[in-house]
Amino acid sequence: MANARLSTGRKIAAHAVLLGYTLIALFPVFVIVINSFKSRKAIFADPLALPLPGNFDFVGYRTVMKQGDFFLYFQNSLTVTVGSLFCVLLFGAMAAFALSEYRFRGNSLMGLYLALGIMIPIRLGTVAILELMVSAGLVNTLTALILVYSAQGLPLAVFILSEFMRSVSDDLKNAGRIDGLSEYRIFFSLVLPLVRPAMATVAVFTMIPIWNDLWFPLILAPAESTKTVTLGAQVFIGQFVTDWNAVLAALSLAIVPVLVLYLVFSRQLIRGITAGAVK
Repeated sequence: MANARLSTGRKIAAHAVLLGYTLIALFPVFVIVINSFKSRKAIFADPLALPLPGNFDFVGYRTVMKQGDFFLYFQNSLTVTVGSLFCVLLFGAMAAFALSEYRFRGNSLMGLYLALGIMIPIRLGTVAILELMVSAGLVNTLTALILVYSAQGLPLAVFILSEFMRSVSDDLKNAGRIDGLSEYRIFFSLVLPLVRPAMATVAVFTMIPIWNDLWFPLILAPAESTKTVTLGAQVFIGQFVTDWNAVLAALSLAIVPVLVLYLVFSRQLIRGITAGAVK
């Protein structure tokens, strides 16, 4: 009984801490959204004031809709993000399953090699990546961005998922083999459902840097037809003059898809983060 109460108390404390961090993280988002509905003068006069009839203005959203094809930019960002997440989760889970399930010479070295990407930023290889994409004819294509972001997210995915997959019962997997299940069926039917919290955690930590990235879209896909929403918002930022109403409106619109994806994965995310804290 005492252990059950202690476990419940730890769960409540972990959820309270996560709620506090969430509120702190959402405050800048709140400030951006409320200022996107205010006039330029009101933004600088009182940035924390709510949009009221005296300072309410839709000029930022009207500018965003008139200048640039933001619907196309959103479509490109969504395509790149979803495509990259699919590749990261699928191939990362496969690699993590192989490293955690099969023992072979060089297993530890292979795991270390796959984890090196966490310590070495992929941007250090920008020039080599650009040359590779030029030689492959993939410049100004969404495929180039999906490939780069998949390579960027795989090290973290393998590192996290391999730890979770080691905790899956060997008896369960051996029972599946006795029943005649192939390794693919064991992976997709038995293992993946048990590591969904870890998959959601990887998805959230992977999708936000992809959606918000400006560097690789600017280097690999700056064409109008392949612009992402983050790159498209830069049109309102000039060297001498910045249209803050349009910038804040574009950023507010860009937050919506990320927020939806976060809400989709939030329950599993909390389970994945608190899994080791409540044992």
